Amino acid sequence: MNADRVTLSPSDVARRVGVSTDTLRHYERKGLLPAPVRTPSGYRRYPPQTITRVQLIQRALVIGFSLDELARVLRERDRGSPPCKAVRDLVKQRLADLEDRLQQLSALRTELRHLVADWDHRIATTGAGKPAHLLESLGERPLIEHERVERTQRHSRPSLQTPRRRSLSRS
Repeated sequence: MNADRVTLSPSDVARRVGVSTDTLRHYERKGLLPAPVRTPSGYRRYPPQTITRVQLIQRALVIGFSLDELARVLRERDRGSPPCKAVRDLVKQRLADLEDRLQQLSALRTELRHLVADWDHRIATTGAGKPAHLLESLGERPLIEHERVERTQRHSRPSLQTPRRRSLSRS
């Protein structure tokens, strides 16, 4: 068989890169992989470079790219236009987001340490068989309450009350 005509089955590609054949089909639908050639009987066959493409996709997912972002970048690249600046800008934003998230997690870790100490005290001073109301005490924790409000606002539809709620949660 001519080296130019070597192709791989979906299961061959999936096995070599550690994904399922469903994942390969999903990547095709999202535009991350070009449509494979079909055999006369309709079976999909991939060129060998599909393996490196899927590995590239997996690595980009590890650093936080969404499939849609990655599809846009790869389409641009496949058209011959290097998307280097756009890729760098996306990763720079991921880094900024990660730095913010690490600060939030660090604050939450500190809060949880205080919470466990508070709960230890509550349990020690609560009579045997009496409820210590541990979960109810979460509302007394400013950071936890602030995060609850923020989460609620992120998941709710924009409304006329949104700006007012934000200003109240900061006080």
